[in-house]
Order: sequence, then structure tokens, then C-alpha cells
Amino acid sequence: MRVLFAGAPGVGHLFPLVPLARAIRGLGHEVAVASMDGGEAVAASGLPYLPLAPGVDWRREIREAGRTRRPDLMRRVVETNAADREAFVPLAAHVNAAVADAAVELAARWRPDLVVYEYLFPAALLAAARLGVPAVQHDLGFVRTSGLRSLMLTEMAEAFARHGLDPLPEPADTIDLAPPSMAGGEPYGRTLRPVAYNGEGELPEPLAAPAHRPRVAVTLGTVPPKTDGLTRIERVIAAAADLDADFVLATGELDLATLGTLPANVHPYGWVPWRALLDTCTAAIHHGGSGTALAALDAGIPQLALPDGSDRHINAHAVRDRGAGLSATAESIGPALLDRLLTDTTLARTAREVSAEIATMPSPTALAEHLTATG
Repeated sequence: MRVLFAGAPGVGHLFPLVPLARAIRGLGHEVAVASMDGGEAVAASGLPYLPLAPGVDWRREIREAGRTRRPDLMRRVVETNAADREAFVPLAAHVNAAVADAAVELAARWRPDLVVYEYLFPAALLAAARLGVPAVQHDLGFVRTSGLRSLMLTEMAEAFARHGLDPLPEPADTIDLAPPSMAGGEPYGRTLRPVAYNGEGELPEPLAAPAHRPRVAVTLGTVPPKTDGLTRIERVIAAAADLDADFVLATGELDLATLGTLPANVHPYGWVPWRALLDTCTAAIHHGGSGTALAALDAGIPQLALPDGSDRHINAHAVRDRGAGLSATAESIGPALLDRLLTDTTLARTAREVSAEIATMPSPTALAEHLTATG
């Protein structure tokens, strides 16, 4: 069987697809991952990467759609930093419509028997329907997507009709990474254990060694630091200086030079494999990305989410409402908040409960066997 994975360009969209794609390949099937410019990082996973619509920039096209087609929606997106998903996804649908022909051409050339796509990239659903093969939607975290999918497909109706697809197709199934106790009660298709893929590489030796006091992993993801500066991490660093714990800044390529001399217990490391780092930590502080939050839940440690937009408030609130962590604004960051993260036994116990729940969810291999048996 040939299985084509597809998603919007960005590690937060493509990396969650890697565990299932690897599992399907491990069963002896052929897989590839398709995305637009900016998705090339997924090739480091060892999966074949297929560029789709070279030269079409995802974020630029969204802004252009907002400027020329739906300024009303763009205003809502700007005001909420894309947290208003009902405003954002119709604009993302315009980008999908713009690359629909390219998606059909790529799929016709590669000839998949099954398409697996993340929910913001229904151009792949269109391509699968055009070829007459099943498509499975791979959700990313705690966003309940059925209503958002309807919005996107409605916006893309002209593109579907252009390819002779009327009525609008639906995916054959949906994959949900949310632990059942955090899924908001909305029934979904197939539950999948959220196995983290954070890129390849080993922990630096100082981090791989046992910690002699509480250690906290800190990251702001790949997108937020580019859009909101260093405000939240500056506040975290200032609050951390008063605590008997070590704070590891896993900040990728973010330039921290403007922060000056860091406290002795704050250690910048650039990029490190997030999930492996969490296994050495007592707690985590992050931006609220779905993969980042799910990895901390899997590790069974309490987390502090500092969401700033997109779907990150949804993820942060899911963690908070389950009692496995805290959600806060930049203004509320201080020593007392970080001390609670490290010492609240209820948070720690609930985080361990969710970790145990995740361990019972179907593995990527189990789902791979199902999909390739029935696909």
C-alpha cells in the first residue's frame, strides 16, 4: 500500500504525523509526506518529502486572502492572534483552494491508496476524493474540528466543484490525539496515543546526567517568539532567579543576547529534543502548543502554559481544566506561580494520572495495522 501524508507547512502541523507514518512504513508500506514551502523540516525524520506548489507561501497567502477577500475575518484574526479559529480557518481554506490543483496533480503522480492529512490541509482530502481513494483526517490535539472542517470545505466548494466533487466529501475517519478524559466529551473516530516526534538528536551530556535538584524545561515553540518577542521568557527568567531549581531554555535559534547575563540557575541550550528533556524534568513551561503540551502529559509532569494565540488557548485550558497544569498570562508570571508549579502535589498527581491514561491509548503501530488492513 502507498500512503500519502499531507499537512500545512510547519513543524507543529507535520511532526505529529511522523509517528504514524513511520509505523505504516515499519509494516512494509510505502509512505511520503507532502507540504508547501516551509515543510521541508519533516524530511529530517527520514520520510520522503514531496514539495507541493513551490513558491506559494502559506502565511503570505493567508494575509492576502484576508486583505482582498475577507477583511472582516482578517480583523478578527489580527485582534485575537488567530485564536478566533472560526475566523482563521476560512482564510486557511483559501490557501488550500489555491493549491488544490497542485495537490491533485501530486496525488495523481504519486498514486496513493490512502491519504492521511492534518485538519488545516483539506486540499489533500480534495485530492483523495478526486482519485477515489479514502482520506483520514489527523487532528493535532485538543481542538474539536468537525465544525471547523465544515467551514473550510464550504469555503472551498468552488475548488471541489471544479474537480467534479459535489456534494462535498467527508474524511473516511478522524484520528484524535487527545486523551479521552480531556476530549471534551465529543466523540471522535480513532484514538491514537500521542507519541512525540521532536526531530532527531540526543540530549547534551549535562542534561542527560541525573538532575540534583528540580529541573524545569522551558520553550516558546517555533512561531511565537517570532511574533511576540521575548516578553514571556523574560518574565519566566526573572521569576526563576528566586527559586531552588534549574531552568533549561530550549529556545531553538532564538537570539537571547538581549537578555543580558542570565541567573545562575537558568541554562540556555538552543534546540534539544523536547520529549527526552521532559524525562529529566520536574515540570515544564511552554507556549501552549498541542504537541508540546501532549508531550508533557505523556511524561507525567505538571506544566505551565503561557498561550498567546492560535489554538494554544484551547490546549492550555484543556490542561488546566483537567488539573494537570496551569494556564497564565505573561503579566501573572512570578516566583509564586513558578513555585506552585513545582510544589503543588495535586497538579503532579493528576499529571501522572493522564500519563497512565495515555499509555493505554492505541499505539501508532496498532492504528497503522488498522488503516492498512481496511484502507
